[in-house]
Amino acid sequence: MTPRGSLFVCLLFVILMVTGAYALQFSIPILDETAENEQPEGPWDQFEFVFARLAFSFPDLRLNQGHTWDVDWPKAERQFLLGVLRWTNLQARRQEQVLNSLDAKLVDFPFLYAVEVGYMTLSDQEAASLREYLLRGGMLVVDDFHGTKEWEAFERQMNKVFPDRKIHDVEISDPIFHCFFDINEKMQVPGLQYLYSGRKYEQDGITPHYRAIYDDDGRIMVMINFNSDLGDAWEWADLPEYSEIYTSYAYRLGVNYIIYAMTH
Repeated sequence: MTPRGSLFVCLLFVILMVTGAYALQFSIPILDETAENEQPEGPWDQFEFVFARLAFSFPDLRLNQGHTWDVDWPKAERQFLLGVLRWTNLQARRQEQVLNSLDAKLVDFPFLYAVEVGYMTLSDQEAASLREYLLRGGMLVVDDFHGTKEWEAFERQMNKVFPDRKIHDVEISDPIFHCFFDINEKMQVPGLQYLYSGRKYEQDGITPHYRAIYDDDGRIMVMINFNSDLGDAWEWADLPEYSEIYTSYAYRLGVNYIIYAMTH
């Protein structure tokens, strides 16, 4: 073999090794859906981390009745939590906890996830309770809402929670993008609909935005994924047609959010 040929083989070997290591590092664990109806692992307070989902405008918490807060529930978080367990040392519960903003236990959960917040309606009491939770160190991550109309509706609800605080764009240099995985781009993570429509965006939400509400010390209290859908990327990680590019990004970003919430 010529020296040039040997060099080519060596370079190819290195590329394959790096690619293989990346694939191994970010291989997505797949949820065994036959186990979804198992009894919970144990009380939430026995775990270092429990994924909490916010139920809004439906205080009796009857589940699975087609209300917007439960989109992708529970598969999205349960499949995502397998990744949290694989890539971190957190003692995380494999099953989520559903809470509303008036729940007395809310302050015990540093991380709170909400979807379809363009349809969220908060009473004055709910807004006050959520404000107290966030000012006491909690972090709310909102996801899967799109377009001008939903943004304006969400903004009205946040004005109830924080009438004196503005929403800011989050710079890519912010620690939330680098506290565990290094994330150096703001990617639009599409919902499952893009497989059929060919569009990564929904409504008029063409451009993804990562925004936040900060406390007085610069800590992110509300992390806003606008025109993006991390939940679908978690939920459909086991679907071959859904690109691993989006899934791995959504998993890494979600892990960063959790680590940030746990350490800030």
